[in-house]
Amino acid sequence: MNIEGLQIGLTLLGGLALFIYGMNLMSDGLQKAAGEKMKNILALLTKNALVGVLAGAVTTAVIQSSSATTVMVIGFVAANLMNLRQAISIIIGANIGTTVTAQLVAFQIGDYAWGFVIIGFIMYFFISGYEKVTDIGQIIFAFGVLFVGLNVMGDAMEPLSQTEMFADLMLKVSDSPALGVIVGAVLTAIIQSSSASIAVLQNLAATAGPDGVTSIIGLTGAIPILFGTNIGTTVTALLASIGGSVNAKRAALAHTMFNVGGTLIFIWFTPYIAMFVEMISPSGDELDVISRQIANAHLGFNIATTIVFIPLIGVLVKIVTKLIPGKDEIKDPMEVVYLDYNVIEQPFIAIHLAVKELSRMAEITAGMITETKKAFLGGDMDAAESVMKDETVVDSLRDKITEYLSSIFVSEAVTEHQARTISGLLHVASDVEHIGDCCKTISEFAIEKTKNGYEFSDNACAEIYQCFQLGTKIVNDSIEALSTGDMELAQSVKRQERRLNELEEKLRQRHMERLNRRQCSPEFTVIYTDVVHHIENIGDSCDNIADRVLEDINFKNSSAEKTSGECE
Repeated sequence: MNIEGLQIGLTLLGGLALFIYGMNLMSDGLQKAAGEKMKNILALLTKNALVGVLAGAVTTAVIQSSSATTVMVIGFVAANLMNLRQAISIIIGANIGTTVTAQLVAFQIGDYAWGFVIIGFIMYFFISGYEKVTDIGQIIFAFGVLFVGLNVMGDAMEPLSQTEMFADLMLKVSDSPALGVIVGAVLTAIIQSSSASIAVLQNLAATAGPDGVTSIIGLTGAIPILFGTNIGTTVTALLASIGGSVNAKRAALAHTMFNVGGTLIFIWFTPYIAMFVEMISPSGDELDVISRQIANAHLGFNIATTIVFIPLIGVLVKIVTKLIPGKDEIKDPMEVVYLDYNVIEQPFIAIHLAVKELSRMAEITAGMITETKKAFLGGDMDAAESVMKDETVVDSLRDKITEYLSSIFVSEAVTEHQARTISGLLHVASDVEHIGDCCKTISEFAIEKTKNGYEFSDNACAEIYQCFQLGTKIVNDSIEALSTGDMELAQSVKRQERRLNELEEKLRQRHMERLNRRQCSPEFTVIYTDVVHHIENIGDSCDNIADRVLEDINFKNSSAEKTSGECE
């Protein structure tokens, strides 16, 4: 390879690198700016198939990556937060959402790219204290970098297009739709972004061939490559499903079948699609309008494929279920159910999964309290043994959740509110683990009590039973408050904790009175007071969880008021 060829190749790759960097940075900025609104989009995911398609399209339009949306959906399916039918509808919608990038590229605002870079850079790097302004600055800066990358690629393609070897290659691709599909699929599989592949295609098509007038590839030659990019983007989802649940693998396969099926249906009509796109697109010289034509072909193809497949979602579910039979094996209790490292770069999703895993961990501790009560008051040693095993599970889950939350924390897409939420959840993980520790300690007392034949008075047993009842309720309420973000329930937990504190003090006094009347043996005092105190400690941990819920809600409200004030 001569020096000139090497320079062209490096410039082309450098421009592609800038484009992908700009697109990813813009995606991060859009996620930050959208913030909690993304949760409202997720709320749509439980609706019918049509709404699922809409949710998939909107989510992808916001995060600018159909691959990211599909990986996110596969994570939800693997965690049993979404059924296969819902997942397929969202994946179908994601293909529509990903066409937004091609439409932006088709505006051909490369002449103003550096202006966007300068304005965005000032807002992104020099304006502090206003998170929304910084986020918007990041979006504008990334938008500019994206077009700078396109300009660099365009500059590299001009001399490349004049070479006889490259022109012959483009002629072969144009004459062979199957070859075009393969080129698009392989390119997208390598760079892991259909948006980037389409941008390269748009830039290539807008480059003049050896005659200096017509596109080097033309719309008819570009459309099969466009089809291939849809197939190549399925590789990311297939990789994400490896090691996942059976339904996760089915969702990834459905994604592949949908995109391959769309290509097989429409590739036979490529000339007619090209004529239709030329009719609905702006008229003008081919080199000036072909980028818009490709963007419209991309949008039209994905909408048409969606229309074809929406009525067939049920059939698609049956096919992938038949191709991938079986059920998921029961996981080891120490293994996480909801955490998925594939969605770390989408913090709003990753945090949602972390809360689900924390709630599951807390539910285990709620069960431990029930077993602890059986062990202490009923002398059930099997229950005590169960508590010991569950405490080991809780410790293991705490470590894994902490590691996962820490991984989210370092993501570039994390907003200030999300960072505070993650910090609070790290404390919640410790508080839930502390509840498990208290249950373990009380169970150890139960074993000692049974071993030594200690018998508490009926009054003492009734008082400890009362403590257990309050402890069980406060744990269950704190779990629900954490899962739902219910402010009233969190405040109720705090009131219950105060009652538990008062009850501990009252029971201590009653026990002292029984000792004075010689109704209880002095050797039981340590166990009695320690059990009551550990149940009160459980209440303290629940109070801390309620505090985290209330802090999160209050910060969210204050941020909303601040943003409203800025707008005014």
